[in-house]
Amino acid sequence: MAHDHERSMEARVGRDNQRYGPQGERLVAGVVPLSADRKTVLLIQSVRRNAWVLPKGGWETDEPTAQDAACREAWEEAGAICKVHADLGKIPERRKPEQLTATAPKAAYHFFEATVEKEEEVWPEQHKRKRRWMGYKEAIILLKDRPELSEALNRSSIDKSS
Repeated sequence: MAHDHERSMEARVGRDNQRYGPQGERLVAGVVPLSADRKTVLLIQSVRRNAWVLPKGGWETDEPTAQDAACREAWEEAGAICKVHADLGKIPERRKPEQLTATAPKAAYHFFEATVEKEEEVWPEQHKRKRRWMGYKEAIILLKDRPELSEALNRSSIDKSS
């Protein structure tokens, strides 16, 4: 993960460096950012619609691993400095064809579980998004319209009793 002096305050935009899979699907890396006690998850507001989501975004060609991309997205979207401790694996696109758009095309997701080590007060997308800690029961309801995000949360070691 980048050291503090390497972390950019500019959120990446555009798809010039986007990685794609064999079927032309966009390769997306995401993170399930958990508290140290694994009782809560940090969700962020979606920019495109009034919903809460997990930090995620395109894995770019200059990033050696999907894990690097996932940590960058956690920083850009949530201001969270994360330490990855589990690979939650790949999750195929679950949206229906009518839910896919030019700005949200077919994707293949690769999620990682991470502990949030620090939340910065200032981060690249703070003007576009709120962030909020919540327990599993609240989070899984808020993610119900995004099966790939629900699946990632369910694969994580979050305490599902809270």
